[in-house]
Amino acid sequence: IEAFLLKLVAVDTGCGLSLEFHYDSSRLSAASVAQIASYFETLLQAAVAASSTPVSRLPLLNANEHTRLLTGWNQTAVDYPRRCLQEWFEAQAARTPHRPAVRFGERVLSYRELNQAANQLAHHLRRLGVGPDSRVGLCVERSAEMIVALMAILKAGGAYVPVNADNPKPRLGQQLAGVVALITEHKLEARLPALAAPILYLDSPQPPWAKEPGSNPPLTTTVENLVYVIYTSGSSGVPKGVAVRHRNLVNYTYFITQLLAVEAPVEGLQFATVSTLAADLGNTCIYPALVSGGCLHVIAYEIATDAHRLARYTAQYPIDVLKIVPSHLAALLDSPEGPQVLPRRYLFTGGETLTRTLVNKVAAAGASCQLINHYGPTETTVGSLILPLRDYQDEEPESEAIPLGRPIANTQVYILDAQQQPVPVGVVGELYIGGEGVAAGYLGQPELSGQKFLSNPFRHTGVAPMYRSGDLARYRANGLVEFLGRSDDQVKVRGYRIELGEIEYILGQHPAIKQAVVLARADAGGGKQLVAYVVARDPQSAVGNELKAYVGEHLPDYMVPSVIVPLEKLPLTPNGKIDRQALPAPEQLAAKTYIPPRTPTEQQVAAIWREVLKRDQISVQDNFFELGGHSLAATQVISRVRELFQVELAIRVLFETPTVSALVEAIQAAGQAGPSDSAAIRPVVREAYRAKSS
Repeated sequence: IEAFLLKLVAVDTGCGLSLEFHYDSSRLSAASVAQIASYFETLLQAAVAASSTPVSRLPLLNANEHTRLLTGWNQTAVDYPRRCLQEWFEAQAARTPHRPAVRFGERVLSYRELNQAANQLAHHLRRLGVGPDSRVGLCVERSAEMIVALMAILKAGGAYVPVNADNPKPRLGQQLAGVVALITEHKLEARLPALAAPILYLDSPQPPWAKEPGSNPPLTTTVENLVYVIYTSGSSGVPKGVAVRHRNLVNYTYFITQLLAVEAPVEGLQFATVSTLAADLGNTCIYPALVSGGCLHVIAYEIATDAHRLARYTAQYPIDVLKIVPSHLAALLDSPEGPQVLPRRYLFTGGETLTRTLVNKVAAAGASCQLINHYGPTETTVGSLILPLRDYQDEEPESEAIPLGRPIANTQVYILDAQQQPVPVGVVGELYIGGEGVAAGYLGQPELSGQKFLSNPFRHTGVAPMYRSGDLARYRANGLVEFLGRSDDQVKVRGYRIELGEIEYILGQHPAIKQAVVLARADAGGGKQLVAYVVARDPQSAVGNELKAYVGEHLPDYMVPSVIVPLEKLPLTPNGKIDRQALPAPEQLAAKTYIPPRTPTEQQVAAIWREVLKRDQISVQDNFFELGGHSLAATQVISRVRELFQVELAIRVLFETPTVSALVEAIQAAGQAGPSDSAAIRPVVREAYRAKSS
């Protein structure tokens, strides 16, 4: 509490002490101060009753408050289907066989077609030994066939392990260790590690399962068997495989279907997934669509990251339900076509903090959809807390962050202190999550599982684990949970969960590096970028780009530091620990020779880069991604280029031409500019992009 915002005055009355709270009424309500006084009174009573007990172990909560926090705000019990996902889907396919189930571009599969195709592949997988709790790798690009493969693995009785082909081979090898089979495509074969397991190619012209029966395979799984294993970053250099059961996912899926009232539209809701299958963000749309008779739109990456193309898609195929990362949404809304990408009914955000600024931006776009903030670690199955903004009464307008909300069905949340006791309303503690969504643990890591998946001391019936999230949070007075940061070195960058220790571990394996520390620092655009501070064994060596390439050989691209800062030594605290607060901010520009824009087009493109990257100066040879650019920032650049020069460019063009000079050549090649870079380029005059004369 800020100095002088609240103070306690003790007055000796001769008969004892009279205690008074004095407070700033413009900042604190009388009810809040009365609540604090109640906590203090409980503490004093406990101290008198147990004078030898350390103060840290004395309670602040009376019995009523204790019950409210542990039980009253966790009244979430509801019945849900006790069946496996494939059973639920098969029942829906029988009810609506001719209704569209999956769309990828112009390719559409009906429920009958999807079910039969998945059945054929499932029968073949069973011949390969796939059964309950056996794992099948899934490494494919987004397509309708991706959903066929996913459902086939479940029908065969297995659990799917989704991985991104863009990951380095060593990491893919870690993720695919122990799989019974791998489903992939021929075009991705060169990126994959060597495996002993059989490999099935979805794009085979004559796949071996083509002659398998199209009937539903007999059910072999129970709700306690695994449905998928999703890998997240691990601080030891080894990714953690979160093992999720059918029961976990069915409870979540049922909650979403009830929230959205999916039975209301006769034709079914139109769901869109715009994220990788290797994270669970898209499961908010994938499974509710397929068990409710809706149509799942699988949106290609090139479309999902391009507001112009996504708006064109949604104009042709309107979307009702969309789940998206806030930074991705913000990048889309910054484009002129941004408002057109919003869904008709429900807009879920997750993976990052939802800000008041973005909420206002959605409202300014004229959105008719309901905005829903959704939070949950992978370890508790997609989402555990939810806040429909329509029901949100803003009691703290000065806070930029929107609260996480309240627990979903059959979920309990606890905010606890270091002794795992509940903290009072408004007090910061660590967030623990219990209930039906808590996963089985980390695959093959029993010690780590034991540290994070704990017995729930607040439940007295059955086996009731709870997950220790590491997130810091507090209860607001109305029972909403507010996220306040992390208790460890885990961070979120553009929706990706990253253990900084894993990057530090990889950097430390490089023979030229003596020490390494990685921070997620705010960039000029309000997002986060990874900054690595390294001490080289040879102070004269230049290791920046070499280190980035080295990290990229071992970790996904989103874990490669944007900036490498060489130091002679790392700053230390008086206790001899690394002083992360004392690490200097990285230089704003790479140490390169500055080459100014030379033509009107280069000046205009450089102005766009300055605006998006929040830089004062851009050299025509600066690499967009070395300056802190990423895929979402690339979306904004291409959108502005398209609007300014009236050219059609894909996002990948910026990845292929990441300098101003190279991008200008791409603009010319797009047909809107002549070879001399003259008036043949007809820019739409906008002050924001006009180059300043010097």
